[in-house]
Amino acid sequence: MAHVVRAALVQASWTGDTASMIAKHEEHAREAARRGARIIGFQEVFNAPYFCQVQDPEHHRWAEPVPDGPTVTRMRELARETGLVIVAPVFEVEQPGFYYNTAAVIDADGSYLGKYRKHHIPQLPGFWEKYYFRPGNLGWPVFDTAVGRVGVYICYDRHFPEGWRQLGLNGAQIVYNPSATSRGLSSHLWRLEQPAAAVANAYYVAAINRVGVEEYGDDDFYGTSYFVDPRGQLVGDAADDRDEELLVRDLDLDVIDEVRQQWAFYRDRRPDAYDGLVQP
Repeated sequence: MAHVVRAALVQASWTGDTASMIAKHEEHAREAARRGARIIGFQEVFNAPYFCQVQDPEHHRWAEPVPDGPTVTRMRELARETGLVIVAPVFEVEQPGFYYNTAAVIDADGSYLGKYRKHHIPQLPGFWEKYYFRPGNLGWPVFDTAVGRVGVYICYDRHFPEGWRQLGLNGAQIVYNPSATSRGLSSHLWRLEQPAAAVANAYYVAAINRVGVEEYGDDDFYGTSYFVDPRGQLVGDAADDRDEELLVRDLDLDVIDEVRQQWAFYRDRRPDAYDGLVQP
């Protein structure tokens, strides 16, 4: 019998305040659960605007502790209510001056499993993230959840193949990639990189993007979120490029074993020859 997991993701437009943004995501999660989903993931810093379009100290107000801050606490309650595994990306403050772009992973019973901190931090027009975030320092965790082994890779990380591979080596079956990416050259990469990572590492990827224009800049977030399988094929259609959307898709985890046997990329790796990849 196939090992099928019904998975969900949300691409959302900014509402103007945190309370209504969280409430909206809660309703999407409840609808996903009604449709039989067992896991859901949200977009990068889902409870806030993408404030990194500007460099302004006022935006540190969006930061909160993980896991004991209000948003992750509320997501744990939501997981207990719905029975969903939840991937909840937020702006984390660890202590004064220590801020991270983080995703908390919560199991279906509401237990906090851990967090991933974004490794690769851009500093480019419209994406001034080094102003806010320290580079991640927790490695590449893969979490044993009620639906399987789940990893996270956040936005700009997706341009770096090393982390994708480490998540595969650590046993990931599904990797959520919450993002905030705008129209332009990256839209070509959006349809290229995550399917390529899914193929190279033989797991499912949930690629999540924001949608719409927000108040702090001109970035036009183009949605088109999707699930992609280990053969690089989209699972159903991608989401719309302008409207908010909840995607729910069935992921057959048995395909992972089939692909790893058929293409044998893990068998034929040559880590003994890769020393130069990690030289400064």
